Parts: sequence; C-alpha cells; structure tokens
Amino acid sequence: MSNAYFTIPKPYNEPVLGYMPGSSERSALKAELARQSETVVTIPLIIGGKEVYTDRWGEVVMPHDHGHVLAKYCIATEKELRMAIDAALEAKSEWAAMPFEHRASVFLKAADMLAGPYRAKINAATMLGQSKTVFQAEIDSACELCDFFRYNAYFASKIYAEQPENSKGVWNRLEYRPLDGFVVAISPFNFTSIGGNLPCSPALMGNTVLWKPSSTAVLSNYFVMRMLMDAGLPAGVINFIPSRGSEVSQHVLTHPMLAGFHFTGSTEVFSGVFTTIGNNIKTYCSYPRLVGETGGKDFIFAHPTADVEALSAAMVRGAYEYQGQKCSAASRAFIPASIWENVKKRVTEMVDSIKIGDVCDFTTFMGAVIDQNSFELIKSHIDLANESNDAEVIFGGYDGSKGYFIKPTLIRALDPDFATMKTELFGPVLTVYVYDDEKLDETLALCDSATAYALTGAIFAKDRNAIIHMEKALSNSAGNFYINDKPTGAVVGQQPFGGARASGTNDKAGSALNLYRWVSPRTIKETFVSPTAIEYPYMCEE
Repeated sequence: MSNAYFTIPKPYNEPVLGYMPGSSERSALKAELARQSETVVTIPLIIGGKEVYTDRWGEVVMPHDHGHVLAKYCIATEKELRMAIDAALEAKSEWAAMPFEHRASVFLKAADMLAGPYRAKINAATMLGQSKTVFQAEIDSACELCDFFRYNAYFASKIYAEQPENSKGVWNRLEYRPLDGFVVAISPFNFTSIGGNLPCSPALMGNTVLWKPSSTAVLSNYFVMRMLMDAGLPAGVINFIPSRGSEVSQHVLTHPMLAGFHFTGSTEVFSGVFTTIGNNIKTYCSYPRLVGETGGKDFIFAHPTADVEALSAAMVRGAYEYQGQKCSAASRAFIPASIWENVKKRVTEMVDSIKIGDVCDFTTFMGAVIDQNSFELIKSHIDLANESNDAEVIFGGYDGSKGYFIKPTLIRALDPDFATMKTELFGPVLTVYVYDDEKLDETLALCDSATAYALTGAIFAKDRNAIIHMEKALSNSAGNFYINDKPTGAVVGQQPFGGARASGTNDKAGSALNLYRWVSPRTIKETFVSPTAIEYPYMCEE
C-alpha cells in the first residue's frame, strides 16, 4: 500500500520528427524499412502472456505492392478465444488490485519506449503494412500513441481525485472500480495509435482485455503488443487474438462476463454488436458498456467569403492524405458558385503535384488503399460517376496492377443526392456540390441532413457573422468541428475525438470522457459515531 499521493507527470504531445535528409531518425527508419521488407514475420496469438499457435493462418501484404508478403499470422478459433477469456478473467483480480501508480507506469514506460527504441520499428511496420507515408506514420504510430499513453494516465489520476462532499461526522468516498468482467477491443487498420489505445485505455483503469486487431494491421499491432510486454504489462491483462469477427461475435460477445466493448470500425458492424448484445441482454452479469467510433461522411462547407487558397489546401489535404482512409477525411464539399471556378483551378493545380507510389520513397504524398475489397468499392463508385448524367469526374482514376492505387479523385455532383455525396467510401474521393450563393441556408440544412453521420466537419469563411451562423446551423453535424481548417488531424489532449448519430457514441478518445466508461464507481459512506437509538428528535412531546 502506498503511503503517499503520487503525481502523474504532466503530459505533453510527443514532438513530430522531421525525417529530413541527413537526420538520424531518417537513417534509422530507412534501415528498418529495408530490414522489414526483407523479412516475413511469424505472428502468434498472445494469450495469458504466452505465444499460442494455431492451424489457421492469414497474411499481411504491402497494399502498394500486394504481391509482397510481410507477415503470416495465426487466427484464433473458438478454442483460443475461450482460452483468452479465461486468461483475462484469471488476471483480473491482481491487475485491478495493483496500485494505480504501477498500472500507470507500464503505459508511461511504453510511451518512452515508443518515443525511443521502438519508434522506427513500429513506424516502419505501419508504413509497409498500412501504406502510410513517413509523415502519416510518424503522427500516428509514434506521436499519437505516445500521447494516448501519457494523457490517459494523467486523466485517470484526475478522475480518481474527484471525490464527493462530506458532512459532520461522515466521510464519503468514491471508488472507481474496473468493470465486472472482461473488455473486448476491436481495432481498425487505419491508425496504429487507435489499435494501441482501444485495449490500453480500459486496461489502465484496471480492466483486462481481449484485443482483436484488424487483419490488415496485424504487423504493427503485434509490435505494439510486444512493446507493452517489454514495458512490464502483466500476463493476461491484454490478450492479442487476431480472429474472425463472426467467431468473436458468436463466442465472445455472448459470454456472460462480457463487461465492455471498445470499437473503431464500420457503422454496420457496431450496429450488429448492439443487436447481438441486445438479444443476449438477460444473460450478462452486468450491462455491457458499448463504446464505438464508427463511420463518417465528413464535410467541408465554404461560405462565399472563404479564402480560396486555404480552402483548396484543406480540400486536398483533408481528402487525399493517407488515401482518404482517415475516419475524419473530407469526402464531400459544399462550394458556393461564386468561387467554384477558382477553387477547382487551384485544387487541380495542387493535385497535379501529388506523387503516388511506394511509401518507402519519402517524396511520395499518397500510397495505396488497404486491400482488394476497398479498391473494388471505390473503383465501382468512380465508374458510376463516369457513367452518370448526374455527376462529372473532374480528375481521378485507379490502377490495381501492382498495388491498390486509387488516384486523387474529384467528382462534381450535379444532384446533391448522388451516391458519392452520401456513401462512405473510405478512399481518396472528394465529391463537390456547387450551390447558389443565395441558397446558403438551404444548403446548410442539406449538409446537416443528407447523411446519417456526424463525425467531423469544417467551415470556411472570413465573415465572422457567417461563421457564427454556419456553426449554429451545423451544431449537430459533427463531433469534431473545424473553423478555417481541414476536418482531420485531431490531437490528443487538444481535440478529443468522436462523433454522434451513426458515427458512434461520441465518448471522445483522448480525454477523461472515454476513461469514465471503463469504471464502475462505488460510493462508500463511513460514519464515525454511529447512532444507537431509533428515535428522531421530532418525535419528542412538547
């Protein structure tokens, strides 16, 4: 038992390294990229701190060179999923009872390890396996994951410090217990940092976790798991189980001790999880906590007073960085007719300078989309736009011969209900609807209601009254809202991330709001001098 109140180090955002020619970080990363490119990693499950191998295997390939295998990984079956549940439940009591400063130290140490000796390794795996450029990998798998570890520990300490008021002779205390059971974390391919945060934020609060990574991000996520183990994470606290979603749904989400579900992925999958848990609600020990960040159809809305240069840069960066595969990527834009021709000209000029290809070439701006399924979905919508009378493809296209390459694509929708204005494509496709300047309010209402999503959005205007008007009109359209900036690039501790409507539960990853979901508070009242009579003063006769 600790005989002091320890203060968590004040968090800070991990500095983004520049990887300039001649820098030590550039040389180290180049060497690691070459090493990993020449290696095929064998990835086991990790259950109860032990490597577990199965007879079912999958492969991780380079999206930008889909014939190049980077890793082979084991896929959990029902047997291993049940082993992982048992391991999580077995580790629970000791982990939950561990003093907070020691739980926090595991993740604070992991942050420093990631900032140092693991940086090149995890960045390289993210670049090769998820086709991220050096900058996109650096801000994700290095900086943002460091930020999650440091800020979460700090926010948790503030939560624990929140205590109720007391009255004379009574001491009231609030204990923040972990949830009763185990937590499942299912993470996406597009952010290694999300892969690390989804299991680690519940674990920090004393929970034990089953972590199912995306099949296309297994390599980088496996290295994160190894880093956590090297940082001292006890066996069974997080169990690494690449597996099929259908089997997780059948064998894990229906388990009576399921206490929580932490998710980033599609709206359809999250809705299915709600249905599964609802159908089994009477079988659980407690009501499972469901926390999810799901789909988006993120917007940029320009006012006639918008700065054309800033707007154009935001459209290009917001839509095409990391191939439009950010949850927050701009995929629809509303541009007033009075500035459209200037915007189109400037955006086209900017895109003409974009280099697409191998992310190991540091002059590359865009890599490939993640897999064949994604490529085919996006391709079909570009083909649809080319064939439709309701749309015009201004520039764009695709080439899947060597890698899953989708060129930066700009579509002008003549009909605001055209498919690419409403369907989430998760690729480098931006659809523009040009509106009449005098129809600002009508178009704002259209932007708000056209899709089911409400994740991110941005407005551009110089006129302050216009900014106020647009911000109010779109107040429920985005959980992360940007003024005169692109709708991507949320930073932990600065812009907590999450949306509502069909975009998720808006529990704001990177803030205390998310951590509250992983605790079950207990109120404790201690009376120092207990009453010994049953009568109350008012009962006396005058």
